[in-house]
Amino acid sequence: MESAQNVYQYNVQMTCSGCSGAVSRILTKTPGVDKFEVNLEKQLVTVTASIPKEAVLEAIRKSGKPVTAL
Repeated sequence: MESAQNVYQYNVQMTCSGCSGAVSRILTKTPGVDKFEVNLEKQLVTVTASIPKEAVLEAIRKSGKPVTAL
């Protein structure tokens, strides 16, 4: 059985490649996250996942960066 794929976008306050790297490391380790794209310039993270939007939001919050779901 395939789980539904959802695409979510988040505004994450990132100021450098270290910030975006921290977000990337967390998303790589998050079960249910299939792929993601971090755009440092736009401070935008796009995630394709089979888990709820709130679960991805909580995972990104672990990076310590201010984040809001769009």
